[in-house]
Amino acid sequence: MKINLLGVQVENLDLAGTLEKIAGFIAAQKPRQVVTLNPEMLFYAQQKLALREIINRAHLVTADGVGILWAAKMAGTPLPARVTGIDLVWRLAQRAAGEGWRLFFLGALPGIAIDAAAQLQKHYPKLKVAGTFHGYFKPREESEVVTIIRQARPDILFVALGAPKQEFFIARHLQSLNVPVCIGVGGSFDVIAGRVKRMPSWVQKIHLEWLGRLLQEPKRWPRALVLPRFVWLVLKTYRLA
Repeated sequence: MKINLLGVQVENLDLAGTLEKIAGFIAAQKPRQVVTLNPEMLFYAQQKLALREIINRAHLVTADGVGILWAAKMAGTPLPARVTGIDLVWRLAQRAAGEGWRLFFLGALPGIAIDAAAQLQKHYPKLKVAGTFHGYFKPREESEVVTIIRQARPDILFVALGAPKQEFFIARHLQSLNVPVCIGVGGSFDVIAGRVKRMPSWVQKIHLEWLGRLLQEPKRWPRALVLPRFVWLVLKTYRLA
C-alpha cells in the first residue's frame, strides 16, 4: 500500500516489510529502483518535474527521515516508521551474508566505498562484495562505470552519490545495469566507513540525528535551510488550505 505525499507515492512499510519487498525484487531478477526519500528531495520534487517523475516511477520509495513521517501525519496518512538509507545498507548486508547476495558499492570519495564494504564484511564475514567504485568519476567515464557494475553482476547496487544525483544516475542506467535492486543511499558510506560518526541511539530516538549530522558536517547547513520551507509547504497544503 502506498500513500500520496505532495504528489509523490511513498510505500506504507516499516523496515522489516521493506526488506521483504527487496528480497522479492532479487528473487524476480528484474531491474528495480529504490528511492530513500528525505524532506529535501520531496521539496525539490515539487519544482523539478523530472525528479518527481523518477521518484514516482521507482519500484519502492521509503520514508527516509522524521520529516517525511511528520508530513505524512499532517496529511492524515501516517506511516509506520522511517526507513533510512543507512539502515537499509546494514540490514541488507546482514541478509545478503545469509542469502549469498552480492553487493556493489558506488560512491563517496576514493577509498571510502572500499572501507565501508570492509567494515560490513567485518560484521558479516560471509558477505560477498561484487565490487566498489568511488563517486568522483567524470561524465565521460560514466558508461565505463556502468559496464564495470554490469560485469560484476551484483544483486544489490548501493549508490552514494548524494540526492538527487544518485536517483538520476540509477534511472538513467537502470536497464543497462541490469541489477535487481539499485538503491540511493546518500552519505551512508561515510558513516559506515567511520569517516562520520552516527549519532547514539538515544539521539535517533528523539529524532535529532539530523542535527548531529549538521554539527559534524557544517557544509550541510545550506541544505538545512530547505527544512523550514518544507515545513511551510506541508502546513500550507494540509493544514491551511
